[in-house]
Amino acid sequence: MFNLDEIEAQKTESNDLEEVVMGLIINAGQARSFAYGALKQAKLGDFPGAKEMMERSRIALSEAHRVQTQLIESDEGEGKIKVSLVMVHAQDHLMMAILLRELVEELIELHQKIQ
Repeated sequence: MFNLDEIEAQKTESNDLEEVVMGLIINAGQARSFAYGALKQAKLGDFPGAKEMMERSRIALSEAHRVQTQLIESDEGEGKIKVSLVMVHAQDHLMMAILLRELVEELIELHQKIQ
């Protein structure tokens, strides 16, 4: 039988999950933006400014990673959490932010050696 209450509960759970996933996207995006900002500072020769931006990037990335860890723990490897295109997109943002931070660290080091 059709149960409207059950469907409404699922919608609420889905909306809550989407908010969590959006938090992951936002934090990963901030981490990426701060890393690009750090690279810009390094290109200008402002290495203390670059270091500060990289720290801000690290903090944002840590928050994104914390959210990802909560999602993984909630799922318990049993497929409890519905995987949506938005969640895949969020994971992509996180992985790109991680990769970008690693590359920017290397580029900053190169800029320091050049100067």
